[in-house]
Amino acid sequence: MSHRAGGFLIIVAASLSVGWFALSKPWSGSAEPPSAPRTPREIFAADRDSGFDADRALDYLKEVCKIGPRISGTDGMKQQQELLKKHFEALGGKVELQRFTARQRSQRQPTEMANLIVSWFPERKRRVILCSHYDTRPIADRERDPRKWHQPFLSANDGGSGVALMMELANHMKELRPEVGVDFVIFDGEEYIFNPALDGDVYFFGSEHFADVYRQTRTKTGITYVGAVLLDMIAGENARFPIEQNSWFKASSLVKELWQIAADQKAPAFQYQWGPEVRDDHLALNGASIPTVDIIDFNYPHWHLLSDLPQNCSGDSLAQVARVVMTWLQRAR
Repeated sequence: MSHRAGGFLIIVAASLSVGWFALSKPWSGSAEPPSAPRTPREIFAADRDSGFDADRALDYLKEVCKIGPRISGTDGMKQQQELLKKHFEALGGKVELQRFTARQRSQRQPTEMANLIVSWFPERKRRVILCSHYDTRPIADRERDPRKWHQPFLSANDGGSGVALMMELANHMKELRPEVGVDFVIFDGEEYIFNPALDGDVYFFGSEHFADVYRQTRTKTGITYVGAVLLDMIAGENARFPIEQNSWFKASSLVKELWQIAADQKAPAFQYQWGPEVRDDHLALNGASIPTVDIIDFNYPHWHLLSDLPQNCSGDSLAQVARVVMTWLQRAR
């Protein structure tokens, strides 16, 4: 996961109101906050019993972390790609490695990267995206002792949680039977930062490459993405997902839909109040006219610390997010 907008960890939402029904107004202009969620009414099958196996999802997270650090361009990343390709293909997904080369400003040599795209119902031109990143940061830069920065950094929640959710969700895609095509898009190069203090390195290589390819090829392919959900740090213990501000201003209808589903399900992790403004992979997709919402727990206490380990992650948090996105997939048109 990258950082809050306006400089590293600078801008935060102002004076949040507690509860589902009140939001402060940390913005200017004519935009209005979303209406309060309705009383629970229609409940889809996925709402009642999604079948999502939280324990198995955590096992997938542990399996990914056993590889060790999964930094872009390293053997760890290649091992992860092989693991995921085998997993998704065995469950019926069509897997593509969207390869590209990027050069970070602080590095002398370019790095080979690849977004991993898993397509379900690939013949359908009208599609939606579930996405996350799967690269881990080269340094644990929030450790107070800089000598610890270069110790093996597993980054379980920040880089592994979205992957684990999609690995478990792959077991259910055939039975969900959405009316649109679905792509799991797992971005490379989101965390490829070597010196955040200088603020010279850049983020989001993978999502920007994906957005560029989509802009250049959508006319030829006929594919239209009608919405996307970005999953970032979704597995922390007692996770909380307030409304990320860029998501509201760029994809407010989708924010309303997702948080309404969460309200119908009485999912406590989804908080109907403002969170911070976050720079993340959703910005590139929104820039390519794909309405995209970031579900993110930016208050995860182990963020960019060596303690971001599977034992500090929760299957309940994963399951709450999974039920929301599975319902959304069934409703997408």
